[in-house]
Amino acid sequence: MPGQTEAAGVAALFFDVFGTLVDWRTSIAREAESILTPLGYRLDWLAFADFWRAEYQPGMEEVRSGRIPFARLDVLHRRNLERFIPRLGLTGLSDAVLHDLTMAWHRLDAWPDVPAALARLKRKFIIAPCSNGNIALMVDLARRNALPWDAILGAEIAGDYKPKPRAYLGSCEALNLAPGRCMMVAAHSNDLKAAAACGLRTAHTARVNEYGPNTGEAAPTVPVDYAAADLAALADKLGC
Repeated sequence: MPGQTEAAGVAALFFDVFGTLVDWRTSIAREAESILTPLGYRLDWLAFADFWRAEYQPGMEEVRSGRIPFARLDVLHRRNLERFIPRLGLTGLSDAVLHDLTMAWHRLDAWPDVPAALARLKRKFIIAPCSNGNIALMVDLARRNALPWDAILGAEIAGDYKPKPRAYLGSCEALNLAPGRCMMVAAHSNDLKAAAACGLRTAHTARVNEYGPNTGEAAPTVPVDYAAADLAALADKLGC
């Protein structure tokens, strides 16, 4: 079977979540529109989502660099929200509205192929998110989208954010597995490159519409063990 050799010995699959498993962009646009339209705001809601996501890496870099102590992604999302909304003319929003917007990240929708593909992969592998999202956020996304995790791993248990090595290695250690027995699955080559540097196996799944039509990675830009058009295709390649 193609890929059998590459997958030999792999016991666990770790998944990036934002962009790889869930469509953050249209979900955040939908949630922002539903929250802010009744307050009289008319915005480009996809641009709103893009503005917020543009603060994602800079916010985490403050933690990764040691400028601020580790904080859960919910805290960073709220801080990032307050940073960019004045540029859109959103001033004077109540704490309740700001909280509701922050919690929109707990209400993202999975890409259509994801729930069924994860159920297939779970029959052969331990499956867990290795995400920068905090545990409560991952729980809510799992319950919303029927994501059948065996565990929830990643930044909060590691106390650091990807692509720092601790985020990957802490996930391996939590399952008492050597890195070579774990495979990172992501739609982003930089995530996979960092995981491979820690000794993990890697699989790329394309999400070509992550930032809008034909904006995502159609194929990996780094060497990987597997590359697939989507998660269902990866399950096929892994014999699930």
